[in-house]
Amino acid sequence: MDEVHHRTSACGNERMRVPMKNLRIWTLLLTAILLSSCTTQEIVIEKEIIKTGKEGSGSELLTTFEPVESSILDNGRMWTFEYAPREYFEETYNFEATDAWFERARLSSVRLPNCSGSFISPDGLVMTNHHCAREMVSAVSQEGEDLLVDGFYAETMEDERPIPDYYLDQLVEIRDVTDEILDVVDAAPAEEQAAVREQKISEVQQALTAEFEADGDKSVQVVSLFNGGRYSAYIFRRFTDVRMVMAPELQIGYYGGDADNFTYPRYNLDMSFYRVYVDGQPYQPEHFFPFSSEGVEEGDAVFMIGNPGSTTRLNTVAQLTYYGQYALPYRLSFFRNLIRALDAYTAADPENPMAMDLRNTVFSLKNTEKLYGGQVHAHRDPYLMGRKVDNEMKFVSKLKASPDLRDTYMPVLERIEAIQMEKAKLGPFGALTIGLQPNSFASPSMLQRGYLATQMLAGIFPAEFEEQIMGQLLGIMDDDPILERELLKSHMQFLTDVLPENGGYFEDVNWFGTDDMAVGMFQEMSALSSQESAAEFFAQDKSEWGSDPAVQYFQEFGERLFEDSARLSELSDEEDELVTRLGRAWFAVYGTTIPPDATFSLRIQDGVVAGYEYNGTLAPAYTTFYGMFDRANSHHSDPQWELPQRWLDLEDGTGGLDLGTPVNFVSTNDIIGGISGSPVVNIDLEIVGLAFDSNKEGMGSSTLILDDRSARSVNVDVRGMIESLRHVYKADRIVAEIEAAGQDMAGQDE
Repeated sequence: MDEVHHRTSACGNERMRVPMKNLRIWTLLLTAILLSSCTTQEIVIEKEIIKTGKEGSGSELLTTFEPVESSILDNGRMWTFEYAPREYFEETYNFEATDAWFERARLSSVRLPNCSGSFISPDGLVMTNHHCAREMVSAVSQEGEDLLVDGFYAETMEDERPIPDYYLDQLVEIRDVTDEILDVVDAAPAEEQAAVREQKISEVQQALTAEFEADGDKSVQVVSLFNGGRYSAYIFRRFTDVRMVMAPELQIGYYGGDADNFTYPRYNLDMSFYRVYVDGQPYQPEHFFPFSSEGVEEGDAVFMIGNPGSTTRLNTVAQLTYYGQYALPYRLSFFRNLIRALDAYTAADPENPMAMDLRNTVFSLKNTEKLYGGQVHAHRDPYLMGRKVDNEMKFVSKLKASPDLRDTYMPVLERIEAIQMEKAKLGPFGALTIGLQPNSFASPSMLQRGYLATQMLAGIFPAEFEEQIMGQLLGIMDDDPILERELLKSHMQFLTDVLPENGGYFEDVNWFGTDDMAVGMFQEMSALSSQESAAEFFAQDKSEWGSDPAVQYFQEFGERLFEDSARLSELSDEEDELVTRLGRAWFAVYGTTIPPDATFSLRIQDGVVAGYEYNGTLAPAYTTFYGMFDRANSHHSDPQWELPQRWLDLEDGTGGLDLGTPVNFVSTNDIIGGISGSPVVNIDLEIVGLAFDSNKEGMGSSTLILDDRSARSVNVDVRGMIESLRHVYKADRIVAEIEAAGQDMAGQDE
């Protein structure tokens, strides 16, 4: 018998009748509640992003763009050291970049687990960004301290704090292993080449690791360049004794918060300092970058040395169009909803230790959200995509000019396009499992259990793995109840955003309650809401599992979900293999006159210091401390622009702080995530800045094209760093070390 429940609508006071046919309808209710007419404007905009992504232009699955004149440098200026652009640097900047110049640039740089950095003194002092060091600042905090809020400075070397489970890598040697790998791959049958490639790369890596085993501090990584067109073995020296020396307050290292993130003009001291130790003593590197005493002026050539994470500039127009219409909007929706959940949780109890621990996570997620938002717009921009079309047309023309290249590689481009069309037809179902891995922080534990159980019921896993999967299922830990509720709301909204409105998933629901009411009901009705009750529930025969709402939640679209996910996985594997062949095509046509896509491996990016047009006016090449204090006064009631007291004490200029000192500057260097923390150096390899961000104009386009009309790298100015270390943080020991390093280097050069 149908029960009848009376509730008050979330959007008004009218009473609505809800026939309770079964639990499944109530489960559907949970994803449908957020479709009601009281949806916020922000969520409406979210739906429009997804809708636009699915519809493209007219009835086309993939939007078409008209060609716009392109340049060979549209593929970027992220040059590798093994294919160093000596002639290009000499022609463009009128100086001779010798082998010794490139070697010093390489050996003075280091790679962090998540960012880049550099040696800046003969006693192993290392510079990187504050946002690269946030987790490490938390890791060295002692009981009763909140160093993220208060900052840290070691008055003496004895006060420098070891960072647990941390390391830095220095690239000491590069070997070309292309022929060793491709000769074996090319000899294998086509259907086996992916596995053969993976096996051969592993063998090369293991052999080199064994060769350097006696050193005890070496690690080896085989890096794919040009998407598999070339291969290099990178031999690193790994330093595992890394200590925290100095980090400013979070309020200064992330000044302006999320509002100023990916913007310029900017006033951010995004800097931190480590020291490397070997055998308990400060490491003495042979090469390091001294600080420039002069800084930079507009028009100066500057070089950024770091490890850019990932770009897709050598991908086809069809691939990039698919990203912009489908993949990126789905990811953007997921991250926006997750951020809403975590913000709501931390706001509910900001002093909760778990909420405090989530701060770094939320900062990173908001960074990702802005990045994906910019990428969505860039991948739909007719001008930028038009340049990609023209770039590809020129590439294809060169392929067709050679019968061998045409016959070998044109079928690759055609098949890649066909794959994008098929992926577009599959719709959003491959995106619905984002963040549902067991014990992921990005989804509610209840749904993690429901999803894994639904997979088991559908026979997704081979029988021999059932016991292992059951162990994972029972091992899913409970979330904080408030966090669980917010994550549940987040996931429901994500499904609402991306599932087709005409797919039959919501049509049986004719009543809407409030978010909290529906979520609370879901949690009360499901045995999977806690680890303890879930263990009892899963002890039943599998035939009973489908009675739980958390399982029914996924069964509503489970068949389509699993079918599409499996097909997307097949297509992804095929596409990966085709992309490696595409990379060989690019290398066959252009060789090393263009750089490969970014791979979180060491690169050198050239550029010049330059302002740009924005907002109907001009953005200056650099900003000063005057602007920082103006920002604080103009936003006096907003905590994002509050200044710590030790800064406010210097506002009148009586404390020695020169307010006219440059704090940030912009340059045309090619920047992408991963390159944060990179030194920005002049032709003499002196540090003039510290890369930390892209501006809004560049954040979205940088993965697909180098567009330096207004796209800029935003850098901390070396003059602002020294001025603040000296007068604000009273870090005289570090200032003296940095200045002495510059004098020592100047003496060596004379």
